[in-house]
Amino acid sequence: MRHLLTATACALCSLAAQADCSRPMQVPMSSTGQSVIINEGAISGIYPELLRSLGGKDGCEFVLTPVPRARQELLFETAKADLLVPAVRTPRRDEHGIFVPLTRSRATVIAQDARRAPFKSMYDLIERKDVRVVLVRGFDYGQPYQELIEVLQRQNRLVLESDPLAVARVLKANPGDVTIMAPVILVGAIQDDARVSDLLDKLRFDPIAELPWGDNGLYISKSSVSKEDSATLLALLNRPTVASTLWKSFQTYYPASVLKESIRPRDSK
Repeated sequence: MRHLLTATACALCSLAAQADCSRPMQVPMSSTGQSVIINEGAISGIYPELLRSLGGKDGCEFVLTPVPRARQELLFETAKADLLVPAVRTPRRDEHGIFVPLTRSRATVIAQDARRAPFKSMYDLIERKDVRVVLVRGFDYGQPYQELIEVLQRQNRLVLESDPLAVARVLKANPGDVTIMAPVILVGAIQDDARVSDLLDKLRFDPIAELPWGDNGLYISKSSVSKEDSATLLALLNRPTVASTLWKSFQTYYPASVLKESIRPRDSK
């Protein structure tokens, strides 16, 4: 019996050791609606709450620092960030990290003019040369999105801003402009800001063929994180309760009408 208790205790010690990361994980973050809220350097929101809850329970410490989105991407690509959070899965990011799916999401064209015919494809957007497109510098929704950026730059119709709130300010000043992002990001950025919150009832979300539903979640760096720490993080983040907790947080932060347009539980079709 004593040997059994000793073996059991050793097994539990081994599991506890495996749950700990060998060092704090560096996680730069940028404003992303209610997913990541940055207010005078303080970081809160859906994903920070998730990481802090995991760190408290399981021994992996996450050091969160505020940065612009473009710098967040650069830090991850140059192995100076351990996690990229949140992130849509793209081939470019797959080169640098191990993807962990946590939700399903979709970016749409977001416009204000209800009288304007809906955008149904990127071709529509390219052909309507009177429309400027305002995007967040550093956002990436895959190869078709990157190709669209190149076309819009050649047409001198592209406006790049540092974060979603800055995009909202441009849209308010220029109602004929449009943007592309997941609706939860733009709505989350403006719903608590009195300067632009009046846009909420004016926004229209146009899904387009080139931006279908896809996986959303986070990346673990292939370069800066050791194999042992990667395995620990993957075991931690792939627990079914993590994705379900995250989805419940989205339901808390956003109205169902907005979620319907842009984000779903991980295992939905």
